[in-house]
Amino acid sequence: MESDIEILSTITVDYQENLYKVVDVLNRTLKRNNLMFGLALDQQDKTKAIFTIYRT
Repeated sequence: MESDIEILSTITVDYQENLYKVVDVLNRTLKRNNLMFGLALDQQDKTKAIFTIYRT
């Protein structure tokens, strides 16, 4: 079973301690619309986070 994941948008934002909570609620709420959200710490600048929106 293959699933294609399409990146819809990516943005770099200032890292905030509770930012993962926003990503979690978006994933729980919008997964039925085939949307997925990701958050990763920027490897070059630890004060930034990379927020990505995907379509599955």
